Parts: sequence; C-alpha cells; structure tokens
Amino acid sequence: MRRILCALLLLAGCATIPQGPAPAPLPAVFSHADFDAVLQRFVDDQGRVDYAGLRADRGALDRYGDQVAAWSPDNAPALFPSRDDRLAYWLNAYNAAVLRTVLAYYPVASVDEIPPWLPSKFGFFVLQRSTVGGETTNLYTLENAVVRERYKDPRVHFALNCASASCPRLPRRAFTGAALPRQLDAETRRFVAETRNVRVDDAARIVWLSSIFNWFVPDFLDWPPLSGRAGATLLEYVALYAEPAQAEALRRAAAYEIRFTPYDWRLNDQAL
Repeated sequence: MRRILCALLLLAGCATIPQGPAPAPLPAVFSHADFDAVLQRFVDDQGRVDYAGLRADRGALDRYGDQVAAWSPDNAPALFPSRDDRLAYWLNAYNAAVLRTVLAYYPVASVDEIPPWLPSKFGFFVLQRSTVGGETTNLYTLENAVVRERYKDPRVHFALNCASASCPRLPRRAFTGAALPRQLDAETRRFVAETRNVRVDDAARIVWLSSIFNWFVPDFLDWPPLSGRAGATLLEYVALYAEPAQAEALRRAAAYEIRFTPYDWRLNDQAL
C-alpha cells in the first residue's frame, strides 16, 4: 500500500506542460522567431524574466512550444541539416521548456517550489515533463542525455538557463544554427567576465568559481586545447574565455586554492 501511495504521489507531480495540436504537414523550415520575440520582450539585460508579463501574454511562447512538441532533429532531421542547427534547437527547446514549466506554477520564489509538495530540485528537473519532437522527456534528460552527451561542448553550460539566480544569464536572442559558434563563445565569455562566477582573491590566495565548474569538471577539461593533456586545470579552461587582464590574473593564481560559490536557486524573476 505504501508503494502504491508513493507511486501515485510521483505521478501527481509529473506534470506535462500542455501542448497544442501538432502542425501538419512538415514545415519547410523550423523557425525560432517566436522564441526570439519572447526573449527580446520579456528578458532584461541581466537575464531576468518578466514572468508576470509573460504569463499574461504567452501566445508566442506557446506557439513555439507547440513547434518543439511536434518536431525535433530526431523525428524531422531534414529541418536541421547541420550540427549547429541541431544543437541550437536543443538549447532553445530546453530554455523554452524551463519558462513554460515555471509559468505552470508561477508565482514561485524558487524552482525548489516546483511542484510545491516536493521541496526539491528533483521535482523541477526530473518530474516535470515536456513533449519534444513527439517524445515525453524532462529537463534532466534534455541536458545530460541530449545536449551534453551528443555534442560534448562545454560552452553549452553557459547557454542553458534553469530559471535561477546563479544560472548563466538567459540570452535575449534565440540560438540559431548560422550564428551558434559566435553565440556560444559570447555566452561563455560573458559568464566568465562576471565576478559572481569567477573571482580571484589574491589576499586570501583563493579563486572563487561558479559551482557549474565543479559539477561538470570532465566536460571542461576534455575541451581543446586541454583535452588529452595531463595536468590540465579548470583555471586554464576559464582563461581561454577571459579578457587579457583576467586571464593574466588566473595564470598568477595557478597555485591558489579553488573554491566554489554556493548556488543561488532563487527564481530569476524581475519582480524579486
């Protein structure tokens, strides 16, 4: 009886974000224009979201979500001819799913409150489900089994936004295949440049890094030109995307202790 009750509780928390009818026939192109419009209108320069405004006028986000629900590189490969087209799709699909998941429970102060009966990030990243390319999935699977596993590019960690204060800023433009290499470099450089993510304390001989660097160490050290080189360090990876003065400070700090800043899971809400 106890197992049955637990199973029912889990099912109750596994909310699937509603999707509209699948478009037919297969479109000539897969457009990110609706999501781009959402980001430009409801996201500020700090990456914070006007969730109240978006909840009141969510038509473009839902249209984009319906497209994502119907088509993906897996079930419609002709729509995504290049690797960059495919990766751009998955990054946008993740970020859009995050927004729609938050809106399903808004107002909340943190993703820890999604769903409200399970105060844990497990509820947000695993139990909440979205339809992508006709398949039901969750944020954890999208990030780890699709984006990280298939593409093995650590810059994606600075393109995915999980609706929290310590996340990389949510970009104000959608990712596109044509611009993706430039966009990924720009997001990585922007993340590294923020002192909340990378800070050298010469007096204490400590380098403070975002917890993201701690959670995914192999991803960063397997990235050229560090891959395959014994003794490669996180600071060397960070220096690849740092401005010259910051890169020099990181080189001087090579022997410093590395500590990781506690993650702030408060919602990236303009109203907070």
